[in-house]
Amino acid sequence: MKLFLNIIPAFFIATFFISCDKHRVFEENKEIPDNVWNMDNKLIFEVNITDTLSNHNFFINIRNADSYPYSNLFLFVTTGFPNGKMSRDTVECTLADQNGNWLGDGLGDLWDNKILFKQGVRFPLKGKYTFEFEQAMRIENLPMIVDAGLRIEKAQ
Repeated sequence: MKLFLNIIPAFFIATFFISCDKHRVFEENKEIPDNVWNMDNKLIFEVNITDTLSNHNFFINIRNADSYPYSNLFLFVTTGFPNGKMSRDTVECTLADQNGNWLGDGLGDLWDNKILFKQGVRFPLKGKYTFEFEQAMRIENLPMIVDAGLRIEKAQ
C-alpha cells in the first residue's frame, strides 16, 4: 500500500511537467534494436498538421552510449508532404566537442542530444507529413545509437 501511495504523487508530478510543454506539437523517439543502427533501418515519423500559420522549430533527438565511436552522426532526413512531394536533407548531428567531451545531457553512460534541424518553418499544407531518418555514416551497422527521434514545437 505504501508503494501505491508513493506512485500517485509521482504520477501527478510527471503529468504536470508533461502538460507544461505547451509548445510541443509532436515528439516521438524510436528505439534502435540492439543499439546498432543498420543503414537499411529507416525510422519513420508521421505527423498530422493542422496549423499552417505558426512558425515551427524541428529538432532531432539522439541518444548515444558513451562508447559511441564517433563525435558526430550524419543523417538523411526525407520529408514527405501531404500532396506527395518529397524533400531530402543531409544533417550532421554533432555529439561531442573537439576535445572528445560528449555534448547534451548525460545519465550514466547515455547521452541525450536535442539538435536543431530547422528553425522558423511554416507548414505549407494541412495534412499528414512523414519524416524518414536514415543513418548516413558509411558504415552498414552503426553501433551505440540507442534511439533517435523527432520533435516539432511552435517557435516562440
